[in-house]
Amino acid sequence: MEARTSQALVIEREVQIEASPETVFEFFTDPAKMVRWMGTQATLDPRPGGVFRVEMSPQVATSGAFVEVDPPNRLVYTFGWEGDAFSTTPGSTTVEVTFTQVDGGTLLRLVHTDLPTRESAEAHTHGWDQYLARLVIAAPGGDPGPDPNAPKED
Repeated sequence: MEARTSQALVIEREVQIEASPETVFEFFTDPAKMVRWMGTQATLDPRPGGVFRVEMSPQVATSGAFVEVDPPNRLVYTFGWEGDAFSTTPGSTTVEVTFTQVDGGTLLRLVHTDLPTRESAEAHTHGWDQYLARLVIAAPGGDPGPDPNAPKED
C-alpha cells in the first residue's frame, strides 16, 4: 500500500514532438519561447542555481531554480507556486525533462517528483497534460493560442 501512495505523487509523461531536441530544449530555457506554450511572462536563467520563474497571471507564478542544464539532452529544475494558493511552495518539487532524438523529432519525457499530496499530484497532472499538448503544437512552429489559464482581456 505504501509504495502505491508514493507512486501517486510522481507524474511521468512522454510526448513526441515534431522538432529537434535542440529546438524543444529552447522552449524550456528561452523566456520568449516558454510563454508560447506556458505562462504570460518568464524569467529563466538556465544554469545551475539560476532562476526559473513563470507567471501564469499577475497574481499566480511558479518559481524555483535550475539544478542541471545539459543541452539538448536533459534539464532539471525545482518548481513550486508563489503565495499560498497551492500546497507546493517555490522550489519544493523537482521537474526532470529529457529530450531524446527519434525519427521525426524528439521524445520528451517529463518526471515531476516530490508532490506533497494526492490532490497536488492530480492538479499538476492536469496542468502538465494541458501544457505538454500546447508544447507539441508550439515547438514545431504552430500557434497553440493564448494560455488558457491567463487572465482574459476585457
